[in-house]
Amino acid sequence: MFLLSAYILIPMDEVQTDHLKAYGVVYWAIGRGYEVEWLLNYRGGSFLIHSSSPEVGRRAASRGVYYERIGESALADIESEIERSNMAKVRLLSLPKLAVYAPKYAEPWDDAVRMALDYAEIPYDVIWDDDIIKGALKRYDWVHLHHEDFTGMYGKFWAGYSHTEWYRKMVRTSEETARRLGFNSVRELKLAVAKRIKEFVADGGFLFAMCSAPLTLDAALASEGVDILEVPFDGDPADPDANSKLDYSKTLFATNFKIVTNPYIYEHTDADATRDISLLGEGSKFLLYEFAAKVDEIPTMLTQNHTRAIKDFLGQDSGVYTDKLKKHVVVLAAVPRINVAKYVFSQYGRGFFSFYFGHDPEDYQHFVGEPPTDLSKHKHSPGYRIILNNVFLPSAKKKRMKT
Repeated sequence: MFLLSAYILIPMDEVQTDHLKAYGVVYWAIGRGYEVEWLLNYRGGSFLIHSSSPEVGRRAASRGVYYERIGESALADIESEIERSNMAKVRLLSLPKLAVYAPKYAEPWDDAVRMALDYAEIPYDVIWDDDIIKGALKRYDWVHLHHEDFTGMYGKFWAGYSHTEWYRKMVRTSEETARRLGFNSVRELKLAVAKRIKEFVADGGFLFAMCSAPLTLDAALASEGVDILEVPFDGDPADPDANSKLDYSKTLFATNFKIVTNPYIYEHTDADATRDISLLGEGSKFLLYEFAAKVDEIPTMLTQNHTRAIKDFLGQDSGVYTDKLKKHVVVLAAVPRINVAKYVFSQYGRGFFSFYFGHDPEDYQHFVGEPPTDLSKHKHSPGYRIILNNVFLPSAKKKRMKT
């Protein structure tokens, strides 16, 4: 019997009623065993589900997600347009197993990735230092790094917040964890965690991180064996020649940066472009690049959106100067006029990483203690779409890695 509507199309252009929930519907469909394709650059990066099952429609409708039922003729037209344009189809093969690296104690700030995953109803585990040291990373395809500081400087919050209970608890818990796991200091523990994360990528994992995590990860790796901590952090002065001893061959993406050891300065490294970005003001935007879909599959997946100009937002690390990037790193989005990368990607070993700078795409300057963003008020957020694009990369990874 010929079916007039054999497929479900979830458009991701301006007609979509909830862009963020749409990712969750797609994740659910993959988990239910439906064949799903990501139509790169077609109507904002739409999704095609090879089924007209009523349960798919019910799932989408119950989440407020707009969808269209299409038949063979409409599909043929779509495939013809994809073939003759800068578009491509990518099969999403399996459900990625996701983890978020985040402390298991309450912090006075939120994490945009966890909020996005929760809103989209995409499940994940929370792992922390204990789990990583015990080998938990082997269980996951995709790991996100919460706004962590891998240098042992406790986020450089000492100058402004050392008197607060949350800061004292962070230090106390970190020191107790380091001792319990057999490390002499928090600095040694965080370096060991950073090295395990680097190995996770090299072994075929996908790493996504925002805000301070990427640069502090590289700062920790580059400074192995070098004392970069001043008195408030470890009780003795930093090596005055620390920056001349950094080994950039150990880093994932950044190079030729200097570590800011002064505990009164909020920055970790001189690769951070937050000051220059902030001078552009709250109305500034960054530009999401477009790639050749049939050639550069992964960058294209990571940059699917319904707009290319996206409002900028700050964080502890809000962007990286392009002259501080290693040559193999691909810039996915940039801040115009100031040579700053907002979003970067690269392969490393058998795996991949992408880093997105800033704290919250819908809160220009998120301060400590402020309430979390209500994503139901930002269901079309292009900044949050960037986060959710990353979730599906492991699903299509095998196809890309064989080429």
